[in-house]
Amino acid sequence: MKFGLFLGIWENPSAAGEHQAILHQVVDYVIHAERLGFESAFLTEHHFTGLPQIPSSMMVLSYLAARTTRMRLGTAVTILPWHNPLLFAEEVGTLDLLSNGRFECGIGRGFRFTECQGFGIPGEELQARYDEAVAVLEKAWSAPGRFSHAGKYWNFTDAVIDAKPVQKPHPPVWVAAASDGSIRKAAHQGYNVLLDQFSDAGQIGARVAVFRAAVEAQGQRFDPTRVGVTRAFHLTSSEAETRDALEHHHHVLANNRRLSSDPQQSGGTLYRPPTASGDADDTWLIGTHEQIVRRLHSLREQGVEHVLLLDTAGDRTSLERFAGAVMPLFAGERAEEPA
Repeated sequence: MKFGLFLGIWENPSAAGEHQAILHQVVDYVIHAERLGFESAFLTEHHFTGLPQIPSSMMVLSYLAARTTRMRLGTAVTILPWHNPLLFAEEVGTLDLLSNGRFECGIGRGFRFTECQGFGIPGEELQARYDEAVAVLEKAWSAPGRFSHAGKYWNFTDAVIDAKPVQKPHPPVWVAAASDGSIRKAAHQGYNVLLDQFSDAGQIGARVAVFRAAVEAQGQRFDPTRVGVTRAFHLTSSEAETRDALEHHHHVLANNRRLSSDPQQSGGTLYRPPTASGDADDTWLIGTHEQIVRRLHSLREQGVEHVLLLDTAGDRTSLERFAGAVMPLFAGERAEEPA
């Protein structure tokens, strides 16, 4: 089983909300995680929150590329509608060069009302802008030289991407996917999928099965590590500590819902905030050693082999406990399923 980090909101009390301290704590946390044996670090991108989040994930990852040697470094995810896709393609190539081919390119369409409002992009345009940006990226990665594009949102002639990535034809692409349709589309495109932290093991297992079937339908071998599953995380030493960690996590989720929703909208599918819809006892990796091990076994039984831990408090002691007492239990290969 592979274990990595998922980093977004950072509310470590010792940072006291001071952005310089927050950034350095995030960097130190990732460097320490590499020493502990974690495989990867994925950074989110969010804007206009008023909270301690990272808006410039590619810039932070560039710095981490110089401070780490082995760990895979990814976005989870870059919101394509906010970016010029040509500039992003150049950033991807540059970061892949700087990291010696360690970049993982996570992309998504976004959904937060505060970000749509801040960038002046209607939520109704997000999917179309995302699809066109993906088309531009594919051209940038596949064109042997200069190329052009005529679309609804982007038009250019004779562009060329000079910073070609080390990984060919491009770094692994990860798509934030929740519906069966988006999962099948990612498989058809040859992309990997990132599944949410709000669904229980059974719901996650059903989505893994959809992705596997779509991959195998194309005559390809299914690799379970192409499915990343994010889990809210904090390894505690007592039920009282568990209650405190859950209270903190639900505080963070409440902020996310507030930032995601349009206060003037009731119902509809736009700006839909994330919500937990599964069995709470089979969702969060927040709890004691016994509870977390049981939940990881439940995920593994559903075909999950790649877990990203999200600790909004950035507790290094919790991370060390996990690396020392939990990761070794899942170090072996999962038994092959019968043919």
